[in-house]
Amino acid sequence: QVQLVESGGGSVQPGGSLTLSCACACSGITFREWGVEWYRQAPGKKRESVARLGALGTIKYLDSVKGRFTISRDNTKDMVYLQMNDLKPEDTAVYYCNIGASFWGQGTQVTVSS
Repeated sequence: QVQLVESGGGSVQPGGSLTLSCACACSGITFREWGVEWYRQAPGKKRESVARLGALGTIKYLDSVKGRFTISRDNTKDMVYLQMNDLKPEDTAVYYCNIGASFWGQGTQVTVSS
């Protein structure tokens, strides 16, 4: 059974920073063998992929977050991170952690507002 728990969301002003964390209780799978991904969903919008980090290290970002967000993982702790800098109001959304396109966390709210 795989359980993902996100943390680190909150409210910040434009230009601020947040770091999201995702802890995996990865019973039954080997964390390092799976790609990890952060998604977000804003009110009234479809869920979109923000950043993806493959098992072999390939990285892909949503164009609008390139240069501002950084995805990383710690395979020794089964953790995924999303460092978010220079946050903008349009980054406001619920952020979700995903592993292997199969497992989801419950989400953490990020609100960027002055």
